[in-house]
Formats: sequence, structure tokens, C-alpha cells
Amino acid sequence: MSASGGTKAIVAALAANLAIAAAKFVAFAFSGSSSMLAEGVHSLADSGNQALLLVGGKKAKREATPQHPFGYGRERYIYAFLVSIILFSVGGMFALYEGYEKIKHPHDIEHWYWPVGVLVFAIIAETFSFRTAIKESNLLRGKKSWKEFVRHAKAPELPVVLLEDLGALVGLILALGGVGLALLTGDGVWDGIGTICIGVLLVLIAVVLAIETKSLLLGEAAGAEDEQKIEAAIVDGDVVTRIIHMRTLHLGPEELLVAAKIAVPQGDTGAEIASAINAAEARIREAVPIARVIYLEPDIYSEAEAAQGADREAAPGGPTPQGTDH
Repeated sequence: MSASGGTKAIVAALAANLAIAAAKFVAFAFSGSSSMLAEGVHSLADSGNQALLLVGGKKAKREATPQHPFGYGRERYIYAFLVSIILFSVGGMFALYEGYEKIKHPHDIEHWYWPVGVLVFAIIAETFSFRTAIKESNLLRGKKSWKEFVRHAKAPELPVVLLEDLGALVGLILALGGVGLALLTGDGVWDGIGTICIGVLLVLIAVVLAIETKSLLLGEAAGAEDEQKIEAAIVDGDVVTRIIHMRTLHLGPEELLVAAKIAVPQGDTGAEIASAINAAEARIREAVPIARVIYLEPDIYSEAEAAQGADREAAPGGPTPQGTDH
């Protein structure tokens, strides 16, 4: 659902941004408005970003190989991270530079009806794109707030498109305000101020996207609800008596790795333990379908060992044993 919804939102945003970018560049050519130029580059950068998200989604579907045994699901995170870099460098920094130049060397806006008309058209088109992104996101968001959805979504496409569309709408309003004040006062400095505001907005959105996608790239665990379902599915109270410890990791938005050490009775045979592990794996996949890679290690539970706490040297990110190279 998230993949198809994300693709629909991306295509809608791409179509809107290509049309808007062309209109903004035409308006800039006739009016000389720096806000129009910054917004044109912004829309062009957004179009490139959406193309990157589509490419990332396609590459992530490749089959696993011996060199990449867990597949290519994280390519979606890599391309989403590239989007944040492009939005920062191409969109935000260019707008800041263009705004500075316009304040330093202001000039009157010519043929005012071009930028005003294009901005009104762009607001309508971006509203349609933003509405599509909201509609598709609501299918996955559930009861989460928008902040929680953006921060904790494992599929990066919808949060990226949401923030891009929100930034585009606010940027258009800022551009319209800058152009309007420049026309009312006859001072082109206002156009430059509007352009700088657009740049600051894009930089802030790019930073938020970079932080969130960096977390996904590093590897995030399953959500609390999914972890509770997995824990409940593993223990059967008969052969599997408890979970000694468990780790989960998203290999991609729709693929989860589950690794756990489970406690089994000391007197059980290997066949009984193997049968219990197979049954536990089946229960996990039924409870959380995206749990596709599962490793369960049987062990004998010891209260004395448990009281000593987790072995930090054996855990990911734990201390490196002396004499071992990084």
C-alpha cells in the first residue's frame, strides 16, 4: 500500500512541478522577478527529486544477490537522502544567493501580470499535488499526528513529497507576497526579501529530511506495535518459554529482519526445538507480514546470566575487544 500510494503521490507532484517550473521561467523571462527565478529553480529541483524517488523505488525491487544477500530495499532511503541534499544545495542555497543579489541590486518588476498569474496557477497546481499526498498519507498514518508520521514513517517517499509540497505552497505564498509588496511600493528589494525567505524555508525542510532519512539509512528497528506483535508471536508457553533478547531491523520500508535468542526447555530434543522454531517463524510472519528474514537461536535460560545484563561486547555498537582492528 505504501509503495503504490507513494508512487501515486510522486507522479502527481512530478506532473505539477514540471508544468509549474515551465510557467515560472516564462514569467521570469518577461518580468525579471528574482522570486520567479528562485521559484522556477525550486520547482525544477523538486521535479528532479521526484524523478530520483521513482528511480530509487524501481532499483529497490531488484532481487537479492550473493553480494547483497538482504536485497536492495535501502536504495529508497539513499535516494531520499539525495533529495534532501539537492533541495538544500540547488533549491535553498540558490534562492538565498539570488535574493541577496536582488537586494543588493534591486530593479523594478516588469509586466507584473506574468508573475502574479503564474503564482496563482502554481498555487492551484501545488494544492492539487499536496491534496494527493495528504490523501495517500492518510491511508498509512492512522491515528498518528503529522509530526509523528513524518518522523517515524519507514517508507520515505510520502514524507518527502509532503514536505516538498508544503514547502512549495508556503514558498509560493512568500513569492506572491514579495512580488506584491514590490509592486505596491515600487521597491524591488521586497522581491529579494521574498526570495531569501524562500531560501531559508527550503534549507530548513532539507535539514529535516536529511535528519530523518539519515536515521533510516543507519537502520531503524520495527515500530513499538510491531515489536509487541512479534514478541507475542514468538512465545508459545510450551517449547518457547521466553525471549532472552531480540533485535529487529528494517532492510527496507516493507522488509523487516528479526533476530532473537529464545529460551527452550533443557530436555527437549533437537527435532522438537526445530519444530517449535518453524512454528514461531510462521506465527511471526502471520502477525507482521513484512517480517521476511527471521533468525531464532535456541538457548537455555539462566536467571544468573540474565541478572548480569546484556553482553555489550557481543552487541552491535558495543566495545571493540582489545587487539581487534576496526
